[in-house]
Amino acid sequence: MTAPAWARDLLAAVCVDAGITPPGLLWRSRAGEHSTGLTRRHEGTVAVRAGSDPLDQRLTLLHEAAHWLAPLERRRRGRAVHHGRAFYAIAFDLYRRHGLAEADALRLESARYRSSLRHAVALAIPGADAALAEHRAAARARPRRTWRVLVPEHAVRLERDGRWTVCATCRQRVVGSNLARMRRARRAVRHVLMTAS
Repeated sequence: MTAPAWARDLLAAVCVDAGITPPGLLWRSRAGEHSTGLTRRHEGTVAVRAGSDPLDQRLTLLHEAAHWLAPLERRRRGRAVHHGRAFYAIAFDLYRRHGLAEADALRLESARYRSSLRHAVALAIPGADAALAEHRAAARARPRRTWRVLVPEHAVRLERDGRWTVCATCRQRVVGSNLARMRRARRAVRHVLMTAS
């Protein structure tokens, strides 16, 4: 599907303002209201799966454009920071300059990434203090989970179940580093299967 003209023009305008070459824009539709996006620097593309909400489409495109513009932040151990303060400084500036109200930007961005509220407060985005306080109050008001034991502690005995490796007792899938660790272990590894109620 070809990207709509407004999206191509918006991405081009953002890149011209920043003095960089625009990426290729891949556009698809998706069922539902909300949009998703992905920036692939190594391929030189920005991809958007557009939902039905035009405001969310615009924010998603600008969010991905911010990824295109933002320098890669690194933590001490060399891992990249995906949504750090420098990224949100660029993103919230793009939202403001390209017609998104602060309240809409905060609402839509924080629905995906709650950490955006902390960064918005630090960047002095109007309304961010109230949005963060409201989010924290809602989190405190949520009932706490209670946990109960579904399968008591037992030794893990690995067996195959189709394409998966599972514990023979509780049928829990064992994958990745846990599977490797259990295969290397000299004595039986034990675990408990719990559930939230």
